[in-house]
Formats: sequence, structure tokens, C-alpha cells
Amino acid sequence: MAEGGGGGVVVEGGGGGGGPSAPSEAGGLLQQILSLRLVPPGNLTGAACPTALCHFPEMWYGVFLWSLVSSLFFHVPGGLLALFTLRQHRYGRYISLSIFLMGIVGPLAAGTLTSAAVAGVYRSAGKEMSPFEALILGVGQTICVVLISFLRILATL
Repeated sequence: MAEGGGGGVVVEGGGGGGGPSAPSEAGGLLQQILSLRLVPPGNLTGAACPTALCHFPEMWYGVFLWSLVSSLFFHVPGGLLALFTLRQHRYGRYISLSIFLMGIVGPLAAGTLTSAAVAGVYRSAGKEMSPFEALILGVGQTICVVLISFLRILATL
């Protein structure tokens, strides 16, 4: 404990209840990945590397989370545009629902597997992953899906 400038006592470590609180630990990794901060001291998973994501679940979660967020970034405006332009159509208004669902189901199905594959390659190579690398890999997955969708590569097969 340290004496604060205003006469109050400041408890180092942030916790006042004798131990770390579960909600802050659970949200810590999510906040760390979304804010692109380095892994906080007192690593959440007890990892030996304090400045990067070095365990498989951390790497997988980082890539998957960015894949999901970037997919929603593309699909939500597309779904809203479809809803707005097709609101008078008898069946067309349901197209927006399918666009919203694909923005969530796609990353949950394929994004989970590809994120696990990327994290597995990093882990088997013994490399650490920075949160910025997780961002690039997750957004890269979404960009590949969008490019394949717009270029209609699958229609030529």
C-alpha cells in the first residue's frame, strides 16, 4: 500500500477485496485484444510471455474475435441497406435477415476453424502472436471472404 497525494491510501494492484475479481479477468483478454494493448502484467492465463499472445487459446481467441468483428463490420451495413431498399417487397425484406445471419454464422463456423488453424501453426512453430498480428489475420480472413463473394470465383468452378 502506498500513501496517496490527497491523504488517502492507494492499494496497488487495483483490487480491494483480497483477490482478483472474476469479471475483470474474463473481460481483460477481450479488452486487451480489442484495444490492441499488450498483455497486462500478471498475465490472465499465467503465460510466461508478458507482451504477446503465446498460448493456443489466446491466439485462437484473438484471431477469431477480429474475424467476427470485421465480418459484422461488413454485414451489418449491407443488411441495413437491403432492409431499407427492399422493405416494400413481399419476400425481399427477408434477404436482410439472411445477410445478418451470414455475418454471424460465417465467422462462427468457418472462422472458428481457420482461426484455430492459424493459432495451431503459430503454436507449433513456437512463435508468439502480438495483438496486432491477430487483427491482421482476423480481418484478412474477412477480406478474403468478401473478395471471393464479389469476384464470384466460386461461380467459375
